Amino acid sequence: MAAGHVGIEGLTATEMSRRMAAGETTSEALVSACLGRIAAREEAVGAWAWIEPGAALERARGADRAPRRGPLHGIPVAIKDIIDTADMPTEYGSAAYPGHRPAADAACVALLKEAGMVPLGKTVTTEFAALTPGKTRNPHSPEHSPGGSSSGSAAAVADFMAPLALGTQTVGSTVRPASYCGAVGFKPTYQTFSLAGVKGQAESLDTLGLMARAVDDIVLLGDVLLTGFADTVPQLDRPLRIGFARSPHWPNIEPYTIGIMDRAIAMLRGAGAEVADCDAADGMNDALDAQWTMLSFEFARILSFERTSRREALSEGLVGLLDRGMTIPLADYRAAFAVGERCREAIAPAFDRFDVLVTPAAAGEALLGVRTQSDLLFQRLWTMLRLPAITLPGFSGPNDMPVGIQLVGAPGRDGELLAAARFAEAAFREGLAAETAR
Repeated sequence: MAAGHVGIEGLTATEMSRRMAAGETTSEALVSACLGRIAAREEAVGAWAWIEPGAALERARGADRAPRRGPLHGIPVAIKDIIDTADMPTEYGSAAYPGHRPAADAACVALLKEAGMVPLGKTVTTEFAALTPGKTRNPHSPEHSPGGSSSGSAAAVADFMAPLALGTQTVGSTVRPASYCGAVGFKPTYQTFSLAGVKGQAESLDTLGLMARAVDDIVLLGDVLLTGFADTVPQLDRPLRIGFARSPHWPNIEPYTIGIMDRAIAMLRGAGAEVADCDAADGMNDALDAQWTMLSFEFARILSFERTSRREALSEGLVGLLDRGMTIPLADYRAAFAVGERCREAIAPAFDRFDVLVTPAAAGEALLGVRTQSDLLFQRLWTMLRLPAITLPGFSGPNDMPVGIQLVGAPGRDGELLAAARFAEAAFREGLAAETAR
């Protein structure tokens, strides 16, 4: 649990919505509480790239005056700073765009506003969602990494500054920071939510990411972005079939995470799930090299303007990455793309046997060092496979830092994944409570 007293800003978005619908609170009260938390904690956490309290409160008052548009009407939400906002700066975590004001909101932001939500501010991202970290620190320990690139979004949600946040994932940028900071982080199936107005990195991999403190909140936010999304989440009418996918990266796991996975699986079984080993991904050792080739090739071309016209404002590491990307032959890119297609075909039969897979969200706790964010192994493969994934908090490692449990679903079956996540969330809550009581 992050430090300090927490009031209504610590509620889930679902509970905030219930209280507003019952007339027990207002959007202004919720936003005021979040702003109070930010004032108390931002110096230590550094989650925000831009926030203007007066503007946020005015948006909340406008929501209170307007007819209720849906369950998230009046709920505050944080926006990652590679997502365009017309009424707030969008700097992409880069010195190349100081004070930049896009002409229009990204599609996802426009949909949030249409649903009556209150964009609270812009959260810190790494430079163009790539290598160079921003100012954000892990809310549980300022000496540890918050993860990247959606570091500000994960920290803001985990530290009760906002109940919901938008991030992105091209490699591991939603799942990893959510695991490190102790939030629910959801990466949907590739191309589920619109990326119009989101600064791209690799078009064949980019996805919007959602962060919250409960699975139900992810469902509600997804329904704002894609009408009918919540209706795809079924009620479970039989035991879940869960495959334990160690993946090719298991040798890199921290020993204590092995114990955490054993405990999590025991809790899932105790709640009625059927869990068995799944080795379908074990032979995909070439997938990560192929993913890096694809990302480097596409990123260099997406940032062609910045690489050529604003080069001096880019970090040395990013310039090197982009320059190397421009040297990759088309034949190598196509070969890497073919690896992804082959791996996606290879994983498909696993979902005939299993409803979801369970796997670590990261090798272990957040790494020591604010600017350290290198643990990508346990998110990258599933992104390369374009599968939906979600990390659930609750467990912790030897330094009392969060360690997430990741569930991975079949492509296009995001609703089934979220139903499984609800089940797992409850199983972990009950299991952890029982451990504490012993």
